[in-house]
Amino acid sequence: MRAIGFLLLLPFVFACLPVKAQSAFALITSNRNFSASNYCIYPDSIEPVMTEVPAGKKPFYISHYGRHGSRYLSNRKGYDIPYQMLAKADSLGKLTPTGKEVFAEMAMILQDTEGRWGDLTGLGKQQHRDIARRMIEHFPEVFEGAARIDARSTTVNRCIVSMGAAMQQMIALNPKLRITMEASKRDMWFMNYQDMHLRALMNTPATKAAYDKFSASRISNPRLMHLLFNDSVYAKEQVSEEWLNYYLLKTALIQQNTSMSKRSKLIDYFSYEEIHRFWQRENAWWYFTYGPSPLNGGKQPYTQRKLLRRIIEQADSCIRMEAPGAQLRYGHETVVLPLTCLLGINGFDFQTEDLEHLEESGWWACLVFPMASNIQIVFYRESPKDKDVLIKVLLNERETRLPLPDELAPYYRWKDFREYYLKKLDAYEEIPVSEK
Repeated sequence: MRAIGFLLLLPFVFACLPVKAQSAFALITSNRNFSASNYCIYPDSIEPVMTEVPAGKKPFYISHYGRHGSRYLSNRKGYDIPYQMLAKADSLGKLTPTGKEVFAEMAMILQDTEGRWGDLTGLGKQQHRDIARRMIEHFPEVFEGAARIDARSTTVNRCIVSMGAAMQQMIALNPKLRITMEASKRDMWFMNYQDMHLRALMNTPATKAAYDKFSASRISNPRLMHLLFNDSVYAKEQVSEEWLNYYLLKTALIQQNTSMSKRSKLIDYFSYEEIHRFWQRENAWWYFTYGPSPLNGGKQPYTQRKLLRRIIEQADSCIRMEAPGAQLRYGHETVVLPLTCLLGINGFDFQTEDLEHLEESGWWACLVFPMASNIQIVFYRESPKDKDVLIKVLLNERETRLPLPDELAPYYRWKDFREYYLKKLDAYEEIPVSEK
């Protein structure tokens, strides 16, 4: 269980409790927003610890893939489900005073979000400005003078704006930078590849059975129903306890990303235990949809094989240049998570058929893909003539471990990285589609 080792990194990620006391529940009681899964805000308030660079080596190139920053909910369905349940109950006089407070806040949130579905928030822009600034601060050699910066985004607006915010910050710090920006359907084959074969395998009968079993004891919330409704018979017959609990909590948790972050009190209506159960369900869902779950073949991370091959090929080309600069890509968490698993970063290629083992193993998706999450591959050499190129992979700006020879870890030889992952990709692509 190499993912257990990732727990040792948690003090640097959330600066919470001693390692022996670490658990998802402990982190949730320290900060309830941690339970938000892919709605978590970026943990950029902690300065990462950087291992000393091997003698003589200097950074000269960065290859990056990052998620867009904090956003609003992508569509109103998640708000409409709890809102309409509460609206109907209110019209029939079935809400308690607390229920009326929750209903009023839902109305306020809907008004704030209307017309902004999926949009980047002000916080999302700031996250990317901060990441860009720290990238230049930590690796100034890559961005000195008239360095070339090739920035690309998927065609989704929040990703384009994220890219723009980052490039705006970079040019403010170094006006000499030669920046190009693209957001084209032409790049979508590797920026956000949709593998329909693997997508069809996401939710197999085995994964559905395992998830339903895992969720059975985690979907109800009778305490919340009693808190909101004054008629238990009405609540039981007319309200979906599972979906009200689920979507109301999701609504509460995404507010940390919006202008409602300081005004919303929805999260206060849930106990730590209820929030933890929600986190467990979300974590399990992400594991079998984008992680390496053996229940559906363990191949979902290979959705990012085209991106990884592209990263390797472009790096091979850039290494031959005297001053390649950086290639920065802006997309989605549904790329960052499977790419992390495909690379086996910090043991995120961990496999188990028992979803109850995920939490104890340290396979916590929320540590991988908060808003503005990113993977940076930093390249080092002594000079353009130096053939012994080293790399370091950062996940959300923190050093990581890879399943490679580790005598220099967290630094690795590019030739080892290249050989290992190309062999891995070739082995997968040689398998007939019907057998995958």
